[in-house]
Amino acid sequence: MVTAWLQSLCLLTLHLTTGFGQEGKFSGPLKPMTFSIFEGQEPSQIIFQFKANPPAVTFELSGETDGIFMIEPDGLLYYTRALDRETRATHHLQLAALDSHGATVEGPVPITIEVKDINDNKPMFLQSKYEGSVRQNSRPGKPFMYVNATDLDDPATPNGQLFYEIVIQLPKINNVMYFQINNKTGAISLTYQGAKELDPVKNPSYNLVVSVKDMGGQTENSFSDTTSVDIIVKENIWKAPDPVEVLENSTDPHPIKITQVRWNDPGAQYSLVEKEKLPKFPFSIDQEGDIYVTQPLDREEKDSHVFYATAKDDYGKLLALPLEIHVKVKDINDNPPTCPSALTVFEVQENEVLGSSIGIFTAHDMDEENTVNSILKYKIVDQAPKFPSDGLFLIEDYQGKVQLSKQSLKKQDTPQYNLTVEVSDQDFKTLCFLQVNIIDINDQIPIFEKSDYGNVTLPEDTAIESIILTIQATDADEPFTGSSKILYKIVQGDNEERLVVDTDLQTNAGYVKIKKPLDFETAPVSNIMLHAENPEPLVSGVLYNASSFASFKLIVTDVNEAPVFSQYLFQEKVSEDVAVGTKVGNVTARDPEGLAVSYSLRGDKRGWLKIDSVTGDIFSVAPLDREAESVYRVQVVATEVGGSSLSSTANFHLALTDVNDNPPRLAKDYTGLFLCHPLSATGSVIFEATDDDQQSFRGPQFAFSLGSGSLQNDWEISKINGTHARLSTKHTNFEERAYEIPIRIGDGGRPPLEAVVSLPVTFCKCVEGSCFRPVGNQEGIPTVGMAVGILLTTFLVIGIILTVVFVRMKNDKGKNNVENARVSELRPLSG
Repeated sequence: MVTAWLQSLCLLTLHLTTGFGQEGKFSGPLKPMTFSIFEGQEPSQIIFQFKANPPAVTFELSGETDGIFMIEPDGLLYYTRALDRETRATHHLQLAALDSHGATVEGPVPITIEVKDINDNKPMFLQSKYEGSVRQNSRPGKPFMYVNATDLDDPATPNGQLFYEIVIQLPKINNVMYFQINNKTGAISLTYQGAKELDPVKNPSYNLVVSVKDMGGQTENSFSDTTSVDIIVKENIWKAPDPVEVLENSTDPHPIKITQVRWNDPGAQYSLVEKEKLPKFPFSIDQEGDIYVTQPLDREEKDSHVFYATAKDDYGKLLALPLEIHVKVKDINDNPPTCPSALTVFEVQENEVLGSSIGIFTAHDMDEENTVNSILKYKIVDQAPKFPSDGLFLIEDYQGKVQLSKQSLKKQDTPQYNLTVEVSDQDFKTLCFLQVNIIDINDQIPIFEKSDYGNVTLPEDTAIESIILTIQATDADEPFTGSSKILYKIVQGDNEERLVVDTDLQTNAGYVKIKKPLDFETAPVSNIMLHAENPEPLVSGVLYNASSFASFKLIVTDVNEAPVFSQYLFQEKVSEDVAVGTKVGNVTARDPEGLAVSYSLRGDKRGWLKIDSVTGDIFSVAPLDREAESVYRVQVVATEVGGSSLSSTANFHLALTDVNDNPPRLAKDYTGLFLCHPLSATGSVIFEATDDDQQSFRGPQFAFSLGSGSLQNDWEISKINGTHARLSTKHTNFEERAYEIPIRIGDGGRPPLEAVVSLPVTFCKCVEGSCFRPVGNQEGIPTVGMAVGILLTTFLVIGIILTVVFVRMKNDKGKNNVENARVSELRPLSG
């Protein structure tokens, strides 16, 4: 009765749980099987209905049943209380089918029950309180301690995936977090701000509240736990040392310890890194953190060095940011003073007052500036010549200013002085050489040899650059200096700047030359005033006077000149279809003497133009054609009426703008187009069109079509681009002969023009890609029989000619014999 009740309960539970019990879905033969069941489910749940074949009448379940798993005699497998994955994650069972005598007839087979996890355990920190320490300025992101939590749920599912988070930091200065935690590992490290701001003097300790959540912290239904973390901030001893001074060119044995660095804990690996690449890096560090200079340093080569010291762990990772090490090379007095040059040259004008500064003499010292090693002292130790006396010059001890000390100098006494200057520092002396040149002052004015050069008479057609007058002034200052060089200027009478004066640098002579054409009609007589002056300013108190001025009268005589056009080139633009008789331009010329001008054309090779001889208006007298001449060029002749009939010419260029007056045409001769016969497939040929009209920047845009509608069954045309098209066959049934295909080409111009052209295409047999045509069938070529007849006739004619020649030769020979016999009869006998 109990068994029947349990069966009813199980069937009811199966129905309530699944809603159906079809054969094969929850039942089947006895065989190894695996079932997955969530932990915590209600008890008395049906797992499976096993079936066994006779003589089996019942089943036996064994293994890790834990008193939870049961089987009914009819094979109904179920469990009686909720499963717990944390107690046992997998149950390994054995199931056998028995007969009525209890003997095994099938099995046993393994039955595996996998208990699937649900989130029924909260995470727990291993400690309720953690303690740790960190050095100030530690590298951000490098862990200095860990917190750990566990969760009994399956770590392979979100139920056991933990998420760490810092929820409170005390104190929290300026609302900035100094600490961060790896949300997966629980590793605590400093943030960037923490590495920068932590200071044990200001805040020696911090407290953190750290939470851990399961479900990866992603849902509101996750469980959590918290712990307290106390952190002590320790002083960082990984600090950059103070700048170091190293005496240059030290003779002490090297290497020499100059400073040191220390990591916060033992065992760090130290190394140095160059900031700038040197031929040889002169520093080293040992594994105690002591830094050495390995060779003598030279301040004049490099006065300071900057490099980095690093500390790394056993895996080669930086323990903290590198430290910057500064080394200053301390100067010693190991360089003598140097002269600014082998010879320093100063200049001074004569008559300078006492105390006048001649110049600043500056020597150099490679030792460190603004130290006792580089302070220089100057002294004049020699003067040559010592005329008119010694000690004419002084030099300031430390500034090097050279001055006149006794009297003003005269170039007449000596043109230059050579001084020897002793330059000394604390330990060295150097002799330098200074030359002082005496410069003549400009205290003399140029004086013309005469003040009036009379009249200069010239024809108005005198050539440009002609010298028309030579003038001369003299200057008593030192020759070949700015004080004695003379520049001549025209200061009156030449507002048009027709003249210019060039100076001979050797003699100071002035050459008056023609700069621009003279013109009798505008300026027949000019009174020219000349001024002679120096490029150097005169000294105070000296002024130019009348002696520096001269004059002459320029008289220009009249010359009959040819007419002058208003411009050398006249340009106009008209459309090429302009009507005959249209005015297309105008030219103007004038005669300098005021005579009338007559116009004519020269070079009108096409006879397109005529000119009005009086007004200079130019007209078309024939149709114009841009395709023949895009720019029509002629010369216009202007001839004075009366007088000497002189003439001049100008150019007239008439640019013709295009109109669409030329129909399209084939770009070349296409007599060689062919297709191999017979066609194995449809074939095509490509052809190009052109147009003599001017094209737009896009180029021609021709339209192509067949010239006859009757050809549309055999041929078709497809456009390739604006100038090329393809003619294609539409089938392969063509005769072996030549076809003339009419093609209609339109240009799309304004107005649009079109033309029908004939494109020849030959169908022929092909040999090695070339068209082969039998010669016997071609017009004008003889057949084989005709060729043989012609050959025989030729041989016959040659035979007749040879026979006649032979007979003539034989007759001539007989005649010669008769004549010879007659001669012998007349000759007297010799005794």
